[in-house]
Amino acid sequence: MRRNRPVRAALTALLVSGACATAGFLPAQAAGADTPHTGRAAASNGVLAAMQRDFGLTAAQAEARLAAEKQAAATEKQARRAAGPAYAGSWLTGDQELTVAVADRAKAAKVRATGARVEVVGRSAAQLDAAKKRIDALDAPRGVSSWRVDWKSNRVVVEVLADQESDNDVKAFLARAAKAGPLAVHATRHAPTTFAAGTVGGDPYYTGNVRCSIGFSVQGGFVTAGHCGGAGQGVSGWDGSYVGNFQGSSFPDNDYAWVNVGSGWWTVPVVLGWGTVSDQLVRGSAEAPVGASICRSGSTSHWHCGTVLAKNETVNYSQGAVHQMTKTSVCAEPGDSGGSFISGDQAQGVTSGGWGNCSSGGETWYQPINEILGRYGLTLHTA
Repeated sequence: MRRNRPVRAALTALLVSGACATAGFLPAQAAGADTPHTGRAAASNGVLAAMQRDFGLTAAQAEARLAAEKQAAATEKQARRAAGPAYAGSWLTGDQELTVAVADRAKAAKVRATGARVEVVGRSAAQLDAAKKRIDALDAPRGVSSWRVDWKSNRVVVEVLADQESDNDVKAFLARAAKAGPLAVHATRHAPTTFAAGTVGGDPYYTGNVRCSIGFSVQGGFVTAGHCGGAGQGVSGWDGSYVGNFQGSSFPDNDYAWVNVGSGWWTVPVVLGWGTVSDQLVRGSAEAPVGASICRSGSTSHWHCGTVLAKNETVNYSQGAVHQMTKTSVCAEPGDSGGSFISGDQAQGVTSGGWGNCSSGGETWYQPINEILGRYGLTLHTA
């Protein structure tokens, strides 16, 4: 990779010495960035600092929250196995207590023995997923924003733009959706959009006149958002040099892609803090539960944190519906598309779209990383 600009000389120690590094993981201003932790801390100083800023926590509270969420993720796996087909979802409460819903009262004691709080409900996750899948098969009008399985209410929630609730096409869609299974309708003022952008300064990757952000390093390349480019399309880095091209891409229906890396570029298992927070090593891709804290790195708005709000949500963009998305309270802006969502040191997904911005706030969806790895047979590059 060429490093001709003086500002590039101040890369973190990990980026300089790593055997493999991704093009988009070079910050526009790396001077002053802290060297990532080499131990097995819950997260880097940068993640902890961002959590303190975005959640209003002390350093000790941020560390305690990450530790509780890591334990909850492990407990959730055990609880899911204990519940078997009766599993009906899980989420974290405000005090970081894991709640697991089960659709069979006889399974409650076994699940409770894993350390989780138990809530008995009427429908299993499989039943709710089947209902959502039937809704996915419908043609949604523009007035419908998204739909998802909501484990807390044990229903499928459909979000409709508030000014379109009386639209005949929206009413017809909701009538058909109600036949698919238990339904709840919520009004929203925000229409989802993707976060790609025209060419601007910064440290992105480019496909033509579109700027997007790197997601995560994989063996041989990196993953990102599908709406950023189509299969075969060339990719250039921050300095305009050739990086590789899209080896696979899907949008809409999905919003993921992967790009091969060559021509002197390389990959490292790190998410950048953009010189304002320290970088975060990637050590795996254990899925964070609903309610867990999560942070995002992107080439426009850099580093922001929030919580996981929902999973398996279908988002109805103007270009078409995208399925199996995870919804968060993290803000994002144009150019952040494809960027990294990470919880602690665990990769979660790549930024797709949302509403709002990082001045007034908003919500953002990401495509889960494990789905992308499985789809293309990729291996996440971890520390």
